Amino acid sequence: MAKKTSDLKHAAGAAKDKPSPKGVSADGRTIRTLLTQNPHAIRDTREKVLEVAIGREVRAFRKKLGITVADLAVATDISLGMLSKIENGITSPSLTTLQALSRALGVPVTAFFRRFEEEHSAVFVKAGEGLDVERRGTRAGHQYNLLGHIGSNTSGVVVEPYLITLTEDSDVFPTFQHAGMEFLYMLEGEVVYRHGSNLYPMKPGDSLFFDADAPHGPEQLTRLPMRYLSIICYPQSSAG
Repeated sequence: MAKKTSDLKHAAGAAKDKPSPKGVSADGRTIRTLLTQNPHAIRDTREKVLEVAIGREVRAFRKKLGITVADLAVATDISLGMLSKIENGITSPSLTTLQALSRALGVPVTAFFRRFEEEHSAVFVKAGEGLDVERRGTRAGHQYNLLGHIGSNTSGVVVEPYLITLTEDSDVFPTFQHAGMEFLYMLEGEVVYRHGSNLYPMKPGDSLFFDADAPHGPEQLTRLPMRYLSIICYPQSSAG
């Protein structure tokens, strides 16, 4: 019994050491990937405090220039201790100090307040009130409903969520190819979806995540009507 208990503890410990979450590669093999951030984490509420916002901007501008805190201390004649407190949002810098930092970092004083003043947008769309749009290749029986759109934002990424409804079969299916990544989630019906040279039979609950720079689109409408979510994301720099 002691040996079994020891074995169970060893197995439990080994399980904790394994990275998470796990997924499945294109060839069916199980893969494991470490997330780079915790999607459930809540940022420090002090981010809304002016000192914290200024400190993060000072650190960001300093790192962008590739200089150390010691280098900045020499350029501004501000002590290392004071600079550390400023970057960590522990103290409120005087206007004279901000002017010295502004000259050394080559940015206007107002740049230090950007994160404190920025607004974070949200779009709420009630059921059935999405915007019908025409996408390249759209034809009769193919409805693309845009569920929300936020243009310029702090993330540097544009996201377009669509609810796509296909109600009529067609001999020729639209093929899309664009910058960014795309995520599909099947809600109703069945389809064989093409991405590059690969075909994926999809049913309700199935999802497909891919590089949208490869040609992609429905290859065969197996069961109609068909509805799926399509979420496209790409850098703001490539928008328009």
